[in-house]
Amino acid sequence: MSLWSARLAPVLILFPMLSLGAETLTKPTFEEYLAASAVPREVIDRFLQGPSWAQYDAELGYILGNYLPTDGIDQSATISTVHSDGARRSFLYVDKACRINTYGNSFTQCHQVSDGETWQEYLAGHLGEPVRNFGVGGYGVYQAYRRLVREEQTERGAEYLIFYIWGGDHIRSLLRCRHAITYPQWDHQGGRMFHNNFWPNLELDLPTGRFVENENLLSTRESLYNMTDPHWMIESLRDDLALQLYAFQLGYTQTVDRQSIDQLAAHLEFSIDWQRESEVRVRAGQLLDRYSLRATQYVLQKVRDFARERGKKLLVVVFDPYRAMAEMRSGRSRFDQEFIDFLTSQRYDYFDMNEVHLQDFRRYNLSFEDYLKQYFIGHYNPRGNHFFAYSIKDKVVAWLDPKPIPYRDPDPDSIDFYQYLRD
Repeated sequence: MSLWSARLAPVLILFPMLSLGAETLTKPTFEEYLAASAVPREVIDRFLQGPSWAQYDAELGYILGNYLPTDGIDQSATISTVHSDGARRSFLYVDKACRINTYGNSFTQCHQVSDGETWQEYLAGHLGEPVRNFGVGGYGVYQAYRRLVREEQTERGAEYLIFYIWGGDHIRSLLRCRHAITYPQWDHQGGRMFHNNFWPNLELDLPTGRFVENENLLSTRESLYNMTDPHWMIESLRDDLALQLYAFQLGYTQTVDRQSIDQLAAHLEFSIDWQRESEVRVRAGQLLDRYSLRATQYVLQKVRDFARERGKKLLVVVFDPYRAMAEMRSGRSRFDQEFIDFLTSQRYDYFDMNEVHLQDFRRYNLSFEDYLKQYFIGHYNPRGNHFFAYSIKDKVVAWLDPKPIPYRDPDPDSIDFYQYLRD
């Protein structure tokens, strides 16, 4: 029995199907799907007790924990450790003042490599100064923004902020609980890899058509056990329209709330012809893209306002190797073009890693698939993080004022390392 079938079997008893056709049996209603997302109690136990890849956080749902997942190159384990604040552990020049903090999801965190193989550590080694890593796997744009706001109001704040946006991050901002879309495929390993629980999110208010910011529904450790109750999961998520669209687009469900989806679509200048059944799922996905890209624009305005108010500099990194970059390589319009146009028109300082990889690919006599294998094992491998660090290096050096020590035109006859030697 597949993981999906095993999770759905008890739900079929709780919520009988209206028909028994093959299509219905393989695609539950949205409420049936939500009921199956309930989490076994022992998974929550292990997540809260640790050690595990993530640790519970009352505001953000979770932050990074200390763990040794077996997901690295050549089937190796990766050493993933954190400081007391949940930032990934840094080693290089940590006794020096830190000017750069980085925020984002797993491509910022550098999942699937060990602590010393992150792009932040490679960059720090070249610049001669520390680069902090506040990335967390699974985060969306909004969750990364909330982490940024929290950290930048402490003594760990920095003058320069790198805000990294990966392709799937746009949608994650809108979800109340990303676990509800990943559970059919994700193995929590008994709780050791559990995450994507409820967190703060962004949603469009249907009466006003404006974005509203929601706090984490499960803001205490004990309240997290509500996720073990199928009925609670239904009541808490049944009107999450981004989740509805996402599950429907992926073919996980057979139903959506058409009236509410039409309201959402109207606010976003979009329409779905429900009579054209062959196109409905595609159009649902396109609506979700528009919804999520508008959400990202909203969040980025807040990030920039926050940075400006505090005299901080902001650099946005854009990367999506599995969707936008593939579209660009084949000559198609990238799905996030509206977002790129927004960055350009609003004069954001940004760096598009998709363009860098496509330029690099043209140097090789390789298939695109073989090219990607050099750098990726899902996320970047160590070589990929090294390539990213040295791709963004010139942008960062030009950004920093004063320049890092290696770029201050030192006296070539000087051997004075007083700024680096400890004693």
